[in-house]
Amino acid sequence: MKSKGFTLLEIMVVLLIIGIATSVVMLNFNNQDYQKDLKKQAQRFQTVVSMASEFAILNQQQLGVSVKGNRYKFVILDDEQKWQLITDEPALAEFALPEIFALELKLDGLPWQDEDSLFDNKLFDEPSAFDEYEQQKQDEEEKQLPPPQIYILSSGDITPFSLSFIFEAEYQDVAPSYFQVNSLDSLPLEFLGPLDGL
Repeated sequence: MKSKGFTLLEIMVVLLIIGIATSVVMLNFNNQDYQKDLKKQAQRFQTVVSMASEFAILNQQQLGVSVKGNRYKFVILDDEQKWQLITDEPALAEFALPEIFALELKLDGLPWQDEDSLFDNKLFDEPSAFDEYEQQKQDEEEKQLPPPQIYILSSGDITPFSLSFIFEAEYQDVAPSYFQVNSLDSLPLEFLGPLDGL
């Protein structure tokens, strides 16, 4: 009587099936992790803006939010009508999302873009006295913070905006994920997501 066993080919096929099943499970797990983390980031922003609005009302001060890249920061208008970073409130400190996530701000339905100078290229190689004066003036202006894109007023009003939280992987196997936080003039902020796209 012959004893039957598995051939090498049968064992390899079983291992291949196990490997594929494991990678599918891990891929779904990673997608859920990214989506869950992105949702937390969007919820954090929603909560912090609500806190900032309460702070503005209680202290009768004008606040703002500046968004750039994957970072956002809160600023306050001082007595000299200049915007300053908020340093004494840890929750309102500058915050950066993990590098795999991106932010896209829309104001009045249009994407916000940094304005580029019309005259980036110098016509002359050697700096003139005028160039040095302009550079000194520009250095002084850079010390002052630019106005924020989003205003949080002491009246409780917030300028309308839509901030999208985006995860788009470099690999096609990983599904993208999108959430949005929208302002329609006042609190509460609208939270949307996960969205199929923007």
